[in-house]
Amino acid sequence: MPLSLEEVQRIAELARIGISDAEARSVQVQLNDIFELIEAMQKVNTDGIEPMAHGQDLELRLREDKVTDEDRREQFQSVAPQVEGGLYLVPRVIE
Repeated sequence: MPLSLEEVQRIAELARIGISDAEARSVQVQLNDIFELIEAMQKVNTDGIEPMAHGQDLELRLREDKVTDEDRREQFQSVAPQVEGGLYLVPRVIE
């Protein structure tokens, strides 16, 4: 469904874009080319084709999900002004 020049101008008006007649004709051609491409793509039979998560068929290398850092909470909390039950105590900000 190609756009008419009036439709392009109306869209520009709704978008609050000021364009001249020459610019509107140029945009009309570009938009109609895009719509033709979309029509051609919609005609392609995609039955039985699994959707892809990415345009390129890439696989991520995964590592084993395990903890690699040691627990240093006691060391970090040893320099804190106030700690209780493994939590940092801070002054009340909101009353």
